[in-house]
Amino acid sequence: MEAETLFYIIIGIIIINFIKDKILNAINAKHFNDPIPDELKDVYDLQEYEKSQAYKATNYKFGIWSSLFSLTLTLAFLFLDGFEYVDNIARSYSDKPVAIALLFFGIIMIASDIITTPFAYYKTFVIEERFGFNKTTKKTFILDKLKGLLMMAILGGGIIALIIWFYQLTGNQFWLYAWGIVTLFTVFMNMFYSRLIVPMFNKQTPLKEGDLRNKISDYAKSVGFSLNKIFIIDGSKRSTKANAYFSGFGSEKRVTLYDTLINDLEDEEIVAVLAHEVGHYKRKHIIFNLVTSILLTGLTLYILSIFISNPLLSNAIGVEIPSFHVGLIAFGLLYSPISEVTGLVMNYVSRVFEYQADDYAKTTYKAAPLITSLKKLSKNSLSNLTPHKAYVFMHYSHPTLLDRVRNLKK
Repeated sequence: MEAETLFYIIIGIIIINFIKDKILNAINAKHFNDPIPDELKDVYDLQEYEKSQAYKATNYKFGIWSSLFSLTLTLAFLFLDGFEYVDNIARSYSDKPVAIALLFFGIIMIASDIITTPFAYYKTFVIEERFGFNKTTKKTFILDKLKGLLMMAILGGGIIALIIWFYQLTGNQFWLYAWGIVTLFTVFMNMFYSRLIVPMFNKQTPLKEGDLRNKISDYAKSVGFSLNKIFIIDGSKRSTKANAYFSGFGSEKRVTLYDTLINDLEDEEIVAVLAHEVGHYKRKHIIFNLVTSILLTGLTLYILSIFISNPLLSNAIGVEIPSFHVGLIAFGLLYSPISEVTGLVMNYVSRVFEYQADDYAKTTYKAAPLITSLKKLSKNSLSNLTPHKAYVFMHYSHPTLLDRVRNLKK
C-alpha cells in the first residue's frame, strides 16, 4: 500500500464519521417535537417544555457549525501538510526524539486550544448563559483553561515522554511497558482523583452532621457499605446543573455531592441517588469498567506496536521523516473506526449496568424517590425526553429517562 492510498483512507474515515454523526443528529432533531410519553408528562410545564425545545434546537445548530468548522480545519491541515510543518518546527529546536515529540504535541495542543476556545466561550457565555445554566465567571473560565493545559503538559507530557523513551530502548516491545505505565496511571487516578486533581478546580467540604448525613449513613449501614467520606463540591461556581459521584477504592472511597444537587433534591431523593451509586459498587461495575479499560488499552497498544515502526504511517499524513509521535497521530486516525465499535459495546454495557444499579436502589431503598430525582435532574438540565433510538444506541451511556422510569416501576 502506498502512502497516498493510506492518506485517502484517513480522509475517508474522517468524512464518513462526520456524515454519520450529522445524519444521526438530524434524525434525533426531527424527534424533538414528538409527544411526551404519559410517564414523563409531569417533568415539564408548558413554559419549561418550550424552553427545553429551544435549548435542544440551539445546541443542535451550534453543533452543526462547530463540527463543520472542525472538519474543514482538520482536512485543510491534512491537505496542506500541517503535520510536516509542525514536525519541522519541533526538529529545529532539538534532535532528541523525546524533546521533538513533546514540542510537536505541545504546539498542536496549544494551537488546538486557541482555535477551539472561542467555541467553548460561546457555548458557556452565550448558550448556557441564555438558558440560565452558566455560573462561570470569565476569570474562572480562563483559570480552568490554564490549569487544564498545565495538567495536560505535566501528566500527558510525562506519559508520552516515558512511552517514547521505552520505544527507543526496547523497540516494538515498548507496548508492554507503555501498558504498565498507563495501567498504573489509570489506577492511581481512580484512587486519588478527588484528593489530588479536584481541589485544583473546585472546593470540597465534608458534609456537616445533620439529617442528610444521618440518612446517608443509615442507608450505607443497612446494605453493609462502608462510607465515611461524604463531601460537598461547589459545582454552582460553574453551572446550575447537578451531579453526584463515587470515587476511589478502599480507604480512599468517597461520595461527592454537588451543592446544586443538595439544593434541587429532597433528602430522600439524594439517598435514592446514592443507593443507585452504591449499586454500581455492589455489582462490581467499577471494577469491571476499570479492568475493561485497562484490557482495551493493552489491545490498542499491542496493535500500535505492530504498525508504529512502519514509515508508511508518518508518510501517509505528509511527514517525510518517520517518527513515533507522527505515527501515533496517523494510527489514531486509522484506529478510530475500531474505537467506535468498542465505544458502542461499552455504551451498551454501561446502559445494562445503569438498569442493574437502579434495580439495586429499588430493592434496597425505594423506587419512588429515585424516579422523582431523575425527573428533577432531567428538568433542571432541560434534557431531551424523546431521543431517537438510533441516537441513543450510538451515543448514550445511560438509558433514556423513559426507559429508566418504566424499569423502576416494574
